[in-house]
Amino acid sequence: MKSHFMFVGKQLIRMILLLICVSIAAFFLVSVSPVDPLQANVGQAALGSMSQEQIAKLNAYWGVGEPAMSRFLAWASDFFRGDMGISLLYRRPVAEVIAVKFVNSIWLLAAAWMISGIMGFLLGVLAGMKRGTWIDRAVKGYSLMIASTPAFWLALVLLMVFAVWLQILPVGLSVPIGMEAEGVTLADRIRHAILPALTLSITGVSNIALHTREKMIDIMESDYVLFARARGESSWSIFKNHGFRNVVLPAITLQFASISEIFGGSVLVEQIFSYPGLGQAAVTAGIGSDVPLLLGVTVISAAIVFGGNLTANLLYGVVDPRIRRGGAKK
Repeated sequence: MKSHFMFVGKQLIRMILLLICVSIAAFFLVSVSPVDPLQANVGQAALGSMSQEQIAKLNAYWGVGEPAMSRFLAWASDFFRGDMGISLLYRRPVAEVIAVKFVNSIWLLAAAWMISGIMGFLLGVLAGMKRGTWIDRAVKGYSLMIASTPAFWLALVLLMVFAVWLQILPVGLSVPIGMEAEGVTLADRIRHAILPALTLSITGVSNIALHTREKMIDIMESDYVLFARARGESSWSIFKNHGFRNVVLPAITLQFASISEIFGGSVLVEQIFSYPGLGQAAVTAGIGSDVPLLLGVTVISAAIVFGGNLTANLLYGVVDPRIRRGGAKK
């Protein structure tokens, strides 16, 4: 029990340190941006009509001219107290904007993550057990083709086929246009999330399928599997007794590591489908120089990715206790 708590504690400390590094890097990258925050948010024409006193007040509000370190420490202290600032584009607290966008994105990301993980694992296992057959060639060919296909191009193809030609799915957004929030049903949300979730699911299958296939081939060529075949065990019995436990651990690794890929792909996919999630909020904040919102989305996104990696590390200890004991000793 003590080793388990030590293992969890070390993983949490590592996650916190990584979040601090990400926030520092994001803040200073924004600080060296050539975009003038006053001109980007107020406008050149409005600035020209302002007095020097008004411009000085805006400079003080934006922290223009202050050292980057002092601005970062002020932002970090407010952030740790739960105050992410006010979004310059939405004129609302950043925490409220992120909460609304996160609710929209969680449907999309969770569905794509689960579908891609399950389908990639099943296809990889099937291809590995049927090595050299047409099933193996089909899975490998599909995975290699999808791995080299940009997510935005696939999104455009699906949009053209299902929304424009067949007209069976909506073009974009997360809810029907013109409908009040009280009238939006669960079926409406699912229908609007099908195309973006399908795009992310298709692109996320390839890596898991290919890596699972290679691991399954190694298992099928091992001595203990050859001995099991000599005893007359069926393919299902071999997979259940010898293959599943050995292949599920690397699959867990890839599945939780794919969170970053799915989240990164959602930025472009949400733009194409006009889906109001965290990805679209990040792009909007970057274009509009909404620094508080951009930093908030960056830190929350990093926390989601690192949280996935932390969950994977904790699951390793459940699947194989030797990893937990080894991590605690270190």
